Formats: sequence, C-alpha cells, structure tokens
Amino acid sequence: MSRIDTAARRALPWYRLPHLSLLAKFNAIFLAVFLVGLALTAVLARQWLQTSAQEQVADRARLLMHSASAVNQYTADHIRPLLENQLRERFVPEAVPAFSAHEVLATLSQAYEDYGYKAAMLNPTNPRNRAVSWEEDVISQFTRRPALTEFVGRRETPGGEALYIARPIRITNAACLGCHASPQTAPATLVARYGPSNGFGWRLNETLGAEVVTVPMALPLKQASQTFWLVMGALTATFLVMGAALNLMLWSLVIRPVTGLARIADRVSLGEEAPAFEVRSGDEIGVLAASFGRMRRSLDQAMAMLESGA
Repeated sequence: MSRIDTAARRALPWYRLPHLSLLAKFNAIFLAVFLVGLALTAVLARQWLQTSAQEQVADRARLLMHSASAVNQYTADHIRPLLENQLRERFVPEAVPAFSAHEVLATLSQAYEDYGYKAAMLNPTNPRNRAVSWEEDVISQFTRRPALTEFVGRRETPGGEALYIARPIRITNAACLGCHASPQTAPATLVARYGPSNGFGWRLNETLGAEVVTVPMALPLKQASQTFWLVMGALTATFLVMGAALNLMLWSLVIRPVTGLARIADRVSLGEEAPAFEVRSGDEIGVLAASFGRMRRSLDQAMAMLESGA
C-alpha cells in the first residue's frame, strides 16, 4: 500500500466506530427530553397529589362537621324537650347541643387518633370550650368577615400536620339568649352549675366562637408521597425500556447498515477490493445502498475507460 493510501486511511478514522458518536448524540437528546419531561411531571404530580390529599382530609373534616351539626340539631329538637322538667330542678349538660356533639365526637376520636371537635368560644359557659390562641385567631377571621361561613387551615400538632375546618357560631334565634343574656335571666340551675361569670352577655348575630374540626394529614400525605414515588419509578422504568428498545432499533435499522456502507465506500475510495453493496430493504437505507452501488459501477466503468484509452 502506498504512503498516500496509508495517509488517507489515517485521515479517515471516523468510519471505525461511527455508531458511538451517533448513539451518544441520540441518547443525550433522548435523556435531556426525558429529564425535562420527568421534572415537569414531578412538579405537576406532586402538586396534584398534595391537593388531592388535602381535599381528601377536608372531606373527612366536613363529614365530622356535619355529624356534629346533626348531633346538635337532634339534641335541640328531641333530647332537650324530654329533659325540660329536670332542668328546672338541676342542670343536665346532656341537654346542651354543643355538649352532646363534643361527647359523641370525643368517643369517635378514641378510635381515630388525633381527630378532634371543639365548639371554641370566646366567652363560654363551660370552661373546657374556651378558645386557645390559634382558635381565637380563627374566630377573629369570622368577626372581621361576617359573610365568611367556613375557614380551612393547616397547623402543626404533636402528632404531625393537621387540617382544620372552622365554622362560625352565631346566635340567630332570640330564644337562645334566655340562657346567655345575663345571670339574672338564665336558669338558676345553669348559674349554679357554672357560676355567673362566664357565658353571659351574648348578643344576637354576634360571632361568639367557632366550631372547629381537626383531622390529621400524616396518613394522606404519606400515601401521596408513596404514590408520587411510584409514579416517578414507573416513568423511569418506562424510559429505560423505551431507551433500550430505541437504541436497539437505531443500531439494527440505521447504524449497522450505514457502518457497513461506510466501510465498503472507504475501501473503494482507497482502490481496494470490496464486496458489492447489498440492498436488503426498500427504505431510505436501502435507497442509499442502491445509490452507492450505482456510483461504484459508474466509477468502475470510468476507470475502465481511462485504462483502455491509456
């Protein structure tokens, strides 16, 4: 082989492993597209799952709130009239709707830890209903915004993050003021039980407190996190399978036949003996192989004509 041929071969090293460069470019683009898509999916999926978890907890809280309201209504309509005669002689807490609701939901919270209900009052008759600092903040929301009928928030508890739903407590029935307008007009048994200092001075349509239902978010958030990682894992596994399949297809349908054509064309360009181009398909690679074959035959004919003329 001449020095010119040797130099030409050294000047064309790219044909030896062209598939690595092509595969690297393909995989780099494919990986970039996947990472961008995965990042967007992660943001949207996490937001959707977090929102879904909060809605799930809010639905549970509203169910408890409706349960408390049902107990309140049942106590006012059915239990209190039955105890009317006893209330003249001694005070019966079970006749108070808020007391009954608290007791029923307290029993429920024994089975569902960290679930809670409270009729938080600024000036309660029963001291256990006195609002704490964060509940006072919630009540102030209803005081400043009379049209507000529900307030949803989240707070930290010893058991973790919890969601709470609050609804205002307002006296809309003037008959209810008979027990809370003043100690002088209140039933004597009520004053004897709780004293004359608390639970009086209430006014019609005034925001007196808030019913607050608290539901833990630990379990729904944990389930949302597990679902998030399951989705991310499934997407990653799908990417790996698709990447392997596409790499195999690219190698089989494009890189291997093009590499063969490049090697044969290189040998022909250097004047070496080389096998004929094989046309195995009718796609673009097959068209390219056929074009190389025609070019090679044309080159052979031209060389033969030059040699015969010489």
